Amino acid sequence: MQKFWLSLILASPMLLQMVLMPFHWIIPGYTWIAFLTTTLIMLISAAPYWKSAWAAFKHHNANMNTLVAVGTSVAYFYSLFAMLTGRAVYFESAALVTVFVLLGDALEERMHSSASNALSKLLNLQVKEADVLTNDQYSKVPLEKVQVGDIIRVRPGEKIPVDGVVTKGTTHVNESMVTGESLPVSKKTGDEVIGSTINMDGLLIFRATKVGKDTALAQIVELVKKAQTSHAPIQNLTDRLSSIFVPAVLIAAIVTFVIWFVFLGAPAVQAMLFAVSVIVIACPCALGLATPTALMVGTARSAKLGVLIKNGQALEEVNHVKTVVFDKTGTITAGKPVVTDVIGNQQKVLQIAAALEVNSEHPLASAVMAKAKQYQLRYSQATDFQNIEGKGVKAAVDGQNAFVGSAKLMTTYQMADDLKTEMTRLQNDAKTVVLVGLAGQVIGLIAIQDTPKKTAAQAISELKARGLKTVMLTGDNQRVAQAIGSQVGIDQVIAGVLPNEKADHVKALQQDGQVAFVGDGINDAPALTVADVGIAMGSGTDIAIESGEIILMQNDLMGVVRALEISKKTFNRIKLNLFWAFIYNLIGIPISAGVLVGIGLQLSPELAGLAMAFSSVSVVTSSLLLNKTKIVGEQRFHQTTA
Repeated sequence: MQKFWLSLILASPMLLQMVLMPFHWIIPGYTWIAFLTTTLIMLISAAPYWKSAWAAFKHHNANMNTLVAVGTSVAYFYSLFAMLTGRAVYFESAALVTVFVLLGDALEERMHSSASNALSKLLNLQVKEADVLTNDQYSKVPLEKVQVGDIIRVRPGEKIPVDGVVTKGTTHVNESMVTGESLPVSKKTGDEVIGSTINMDGLLIFRATKVGKDTALAQIVELVKKAQTSHAPIQNLTDRLSSIFVPAVLIAAIVTFVIWFVFLGAPAVQAMLFAVSVIVIACPCALGLATPTALMVGTARSAKLGVLIKNGQALEEVNHVKTVVFDKTGTITAGKPVVTDVIGNQQKVLQIAAALEVNSEHPLASAVMAKAKQYQLRYSQATDFQNIEGKGVKAAVDGQNAFVGSAKLMTTYQMADDLKTEMTRLQNDAKTVVLVGLAGQVIGLIAIQDTPKKTAAQAISELKARGLKTVMLTGDNQRVAQAIGSQVGIDQVIAGVLPNEKADHVKALQQDGQVAFVGDGINDAPALTVADVGIAMGSGTDIAIESGEIILMQNDLMGVVRALEISKKTFNRIKLNLFWAFIYNLIGIPISAGVLVGIGLQLSPELAGLAMAFSSVSVVTSSLLLNKTKIVGEQRFHQTTA
């Protein structure tokens, strides 16, 4: 930006002379003023373009700066020759072309900054200090000096400085700014906490486990940086086209000069100006910006929507996906059993079950206790516990014998026919049925199931509406898998798959087109790697996240839809940018060559430079419009993370 303003000031006498020219007024000593100011502009501002062009030439190559360097140097050295031989000079062409190229660069720089503001917002989440225990006292320590193993205190309302594990205290933590989880998450001793999240209501003591570049936030920032600077495969095509385009333009400029000077009999100066205009307007800056600017904006936008795209290749591959394959547990389902049905007197059934399960650590017991807590039920203390081998547990509750267990208890206790019918129905729905009894009689049933996530059915419906095939791949039995698949609308269910077989099934599905795999567990890592696009749930294991090319920070399957949509719109924007960059050159080069001079349409080198600069800016502006495009589920995402 500084070089632009300096060059503009130096070029101001030439701009003034262009304004005065129609009135036949000439600034005294204009030729020498133009020579001196243009020479300074060439030495200070145009030098980087010359260096870049020379470096490319030494490697037998040509780049975008080749055209700028050739165009400005031809205009400058011809004007120098003309000044020494008493002819008309065209220093303003060399100077103003450089100024307008710098203007384009300056505007691009500002727009790049705008495109990258997601990174600065992420970095601003970090605190500057941590309250670290040193010599039995807590004291403020700069964040960069915090080490793994340090004991850190966080008061209510403060941000957690680094990642760690709680050693003392209970609280709720707002993790929405990092994970996208809308509700505060309960934390107790042994739970993990994430740096830059907010401690809501309790005093928290934790041990640092990840600091500096290893924290979750730092890794997110690094992923976005890498994605923004990566190349999509389409960029390779653009680079190849540019390497052919630049020499072709130089040849076109020579041909233009020859036609005007030799065949049409135009003065050498006029023929030279046409040739220089062709060189300047054809500078393929817009072509070079078409892909990277869209990648920068697209990956930054996706990060704001809880989707981290690791590289440009993943972004492009998503557009060719025909099938989306899902793991079941922890991906389609919550991975945590919950009570779905209570048959009988709900309050009585849950009170008896809670009294017997209160001290059990079994996942099914946890589901029962969570349901009892939801209804705020009070229950009596059970005594005289006895295990019923392979079936359940019995105990005394308020002086009566009570029991809780599996369907195998039917052979031991009496059960009404209507309850038997209900149990069969629930089992056909692939639910685990717990029998609850009192005084030798089954009084009710509790059905437990790992239920689909709230947005699973909606996400799969959205994917199918886009013409994508959906498949669920699971190690669970066929009945359970089919029940879950039916609930969410999956096209195909493949059950009973061993962990080491998942990758083989993905390869088989790839015969019908490119495949995206969505998973979260250690056993999903091979499938994530084999798939054309691996999408890892951010709540999953480190190895799954490492294997995936796209990471969903929110534990929400609508993130898959958002990932596919932002990728598709980014890739479409790249194609639109490339289209306009080529169209611009197809139209601009003939005009600059003087094809339409007969109807009074002609571009001088300086106007060609201005047009070239704004063509680049138009491409960057087009990319920035990605920030305004609508993404399905975006409003809901922002509501849940507000």
